[in-house]
Amino acid sequence: TISFGEYSINLAEVVSALLILFTARLLVSFVSNTFLRRIFKKNKADIGRQYAVTQFLKYIVYTLAILWALETLGVQLSVLWGGAAALLVGIGLGLQQTFNDLISGIILLLEGTVEVGDIVKVDGVVGTVTEIGIRTSKVETRDETSIIIPNSKLVTNNVVNWTFTAVPTRFQISIGVAYSSNIQLITSLLLQAADEHEAVLNKPEPRVQFKDFGASSLDFDLHFFSKEYLRIEFVKSDIRYRIAELFQENDVEIPFPQRDIWIRNSGELRE
Repeated sequence: TISFGEYSINLAEVVSALLILFTARLLVSFVSNTFLRRIFKKNKADIGRQYAVTQFLKYIVYTLAILWALETLGVQLSVLWGGAAALLVGIGLGLQQTFNDLISGIILLLEGTVEVGDIVKVDGVVGTVTEIGIRTSKVETRDETSIIIPNSKLVTNNVVNWTFTAVPTRFQISIGVAYSSNIQLITSLLLQAADEHEAVLNKPEPRVQFKDFGASSLDFDLHFFSKEYLRIEFVKSDIRYRIAELFQENDVEIPFPQRDIWIRNSGELRE
């Protein structure tokens, strides 16, 4: 028996606590690999939903197991909760964001608005969700760099989830041409550049929008739909390359900003 002030722990209690934790691990493994796997297979659940349900099960079982193990060791949970409450009063403001992230993690696991494998855009960063934890999530960017994002950002911020809907996303490329250009020819060339790329969908079909009369150019937007969310910047680059080639072949001018300078009393300057 080992004593710590008023508390004493014997070997049997330690073994019982370890046995509880070990049993909890076996229970989670058994339920995840047998019972839940059958349900997932029967309902054809996606990988993100499988991960969310499994993680939530782990949190519930392990939390209950730890509390049970502490009680087995003689720790009075009422005293523990009372001390925790007193501690939280003192540091509540400092942990406000942490609690926000924790609650947001539970919301993500329950609602499934963002799941593992989804392609999302958060704070201008585009990447694939690789892990959703109870407080933070991991996103692998296009540069294959893993970044850690607080769960509160995935819940409260404006998050674009390109995988959440089966409808393809529309992208655009803006370009300006000289005022002397044939606008029908420009429209035809832009559509040709889009149609030739394999990542551009035929339905919905690409469209060209005559956007505005710019200061130095006629401004057009080429709209097209694609499912290449992670590679979309390279898709746009390929289309721009092709547009430049077609413009050169058809003598289409891409202007640059020009300014006319008027000089007063130019005669006096000549003298």
